[in-house]
Amino acid sequence: MNYSASPNEKAITAGELNRSHVGHTISFQSNDFTVVFGRIAGIARTDVQVYLSLDGVSGGTHLKDEYDLPVGHEVYLQLDPLSGAGKALSDAEKTIKEKLDDIVRNLRDREQKAGSE
Repeated sequence: MNYSASPNEKAITAGELNRSHVGHTISFQSNDFTVVFGRIAGIARTDVQVYLSLDGVSGGTHLKDEYDLPVGHEVYLQLDPLSGAGKALSDAEKTIKEKLDDIVRNLRDREQKAGSE
């Protein structure tokens, strides 16, 4: 089996994981036959290994909630749709931002004009 990321996942190496990733949804291929999907509960690491504890994985007879991965092992993080991570802002978002910037500029201009009278 060769698992690759879905369009809404970002590939990174296990060694890049840090405390900011706790709580994020992750997927990875743990061996030739198993793909793991879960939420990161904890991360520990050494120079050569990353130890992941996952929520939402254990409970079955063959499922476990702890994995040891080499630092170079590729894992996939679910992108946050609200932050726009990994993708450009949509045209609508750009238009809204431009309009807000115009409003702020107009308000500042009015304040400056009122202060000079």
